[in-house]
Amino acid sequence: MRIQGKAKHVCIYVGKSDQWHGLPLYEAIVQKAKQEGLAGATVVEGIEGYGANSLIHHESALALSSDRPVRIEITDIAERVDIFLQTLEEMVTEGLITLQSCEVVKYVHSPSASS
Repeated sequence: MRIQGKAKHVCIYVGKSDQWHGLPLYEAIVQKAKQEGLAGATVVEGIEGYGANSLIHHESALALSSDRPVRIEITDIAERVDIFLQTLEEMVTEGLITLQSCEVVKYVHSPSASS
C-alpha cells in the first residue's frame, strides 16, 4: 500500500483508564482502525496533562491509581478518516478529537510485513 499527497491526521486524547466494551479505549480504537483498513495508528502515553474537567492526571507513587493522558494518532486519505470519525464519535464519550489536513510525503510498506 502506498499513500502520498493530501491526507487527514486525527488525534484522539483520552485517559489511560477509559474503557470500551471491557478493553482500554485506546486499544479498542487501534483495533477498530485496523479492522476498518486505516493505514496505521500510534498510541502515545503522556506524563501529565489535564482536560475539560481541569483535573491534572499524572503518575504518582502516592496515588492508588492514575489516569495518565493518552493520545492516539491516525493518518490516512481523507475518505477513510472521514468514515472513521463516525466510529470515533460513538467510542469517545469523554475526551478530545482533533482533525488536521496534512500531506503525506511517504508511506509505504512491504506486503510481506502485513499480519
